[in-house]
Amino acid sequence: MSDLLRAPAELKYAEELDWLESVDDAPKPFSWRLSPKMVRLFILGSERSDGLDREIPQKWFGDRGLVERSIVTLASDRGLLLIGDPGTGKSWLAELLSAAICRNSTLVVQGTAGTTEDHIKYSWNVSMVIARGQSRESMIPSPIMTAMETGAIGRFEELTRATSDVQDALISILSEKYVSVPELDDEGIVFAKPGFSVIATANSRDRGVNDLSSALKRRFNFVRIPVVTNKRSEAEIVRFRTGELLRRHRIELDVPPTLLDVLLQSFADLRASSAAAGSDDERLESALSTAEQIGVLEDAILHGNFFGEHALTARTLASSLVGSLARREPEDLAILNKYLHGVVEPRSREEGGSWPEFLEGGRDAIATLS
Repeated sequence: MSDLLRAPAELKYAEELDWLESVDDAPKPFSWRLSPKMVRLFILGSERSDGLDREIPQKWFGDRGLVERSIVTLASDRGLLLIGDPGTGKSWLAELLSAAICRNSTLVVQGTAGTTEDHIKYSWNVSMVIARGQSRESMIPSPIMTAMETGAIGRFEELTRATSDVQDALISILSEKYVSVPELDDEGIVFAKPGFSVIATANSRDRGVNDLSSALKRRFNFVRIPVVTNKRSEAEIVRFRTGELLRRHRIELDVPPTLLDVLLQSFADLRASSAAAGSDDERLESALSTAEQIGVLEDAILHGNFFGEHALTARTLASSLVGSLARREPEDLAILNKYLHGVVEPRSREEGGSWPEFLEGGRDAIATLS
């Protein structure tokens, strides 16, 4: 795994998954590698009441009911649609579910305006077709078709980004569980094996881009992933993901709790300001998600490690926050400047701590970008 920039969950947690599979004696749906309870335990972590001989760390931080409903949906062989704001962990949950259920989370189609029906069904190796004609050997199955043939989980990222004809192609796959290949006579139909299902994700901010048809909606169970607003839960997520990033970069550095509090409070303040704004020009373009907090923190840590004193400082954190969130000029810079003067400046006078240095770093960053 050291040769991989980012290992998929089934490789990253391979030893853990092997152990869970060895002690799992509960009934398993279809061809699942783990039982539903063990899938939940792998994702949410173990507790003392589970009676295991080793601790399983929590990997996704959210409501237990959402995870259980997702698992039940996949056990019923219905499609699962995870919908929510950017950065709420939809793709990470989909990856963990796929890794635990079938040990393969890489059968992914990325939805874009350029995604075609071939990406979810099949295409052809042109040189082989010219040489030998159309056959099963010259056909290139899509990740979804591969999932069907192996009884695995296929993933479709950003479903609402795909055009309506691509979305419609999913309807027969989800309902009939086969793909027709008219070019082949004897092997003209590819049937899905037990265990096949589809996990799709959709960005709730993309509503209206390519709305799902009512027919496709009926083939999915919807699970809405809310934005994490609990400060303690959000802190756990940021620590967990940042720890992984630091290990990947081989950086040994502890994030001071005071600076983590500054980051969490800043995002909470900016979210409240965005919610109270009367127009889009008065709110940041950023979704202010937990994923963006992690990005700000990673940027500040790397900057401090490479160009600073090998430590995270409030000044660097403020500079990274402004640089990451100021996407429109001058609108976003004006909003951030208003936040610094209206909220951070009074707080730095009243509370002190890391806030005065954070204020100075933010002001310098805005002056540089203006």
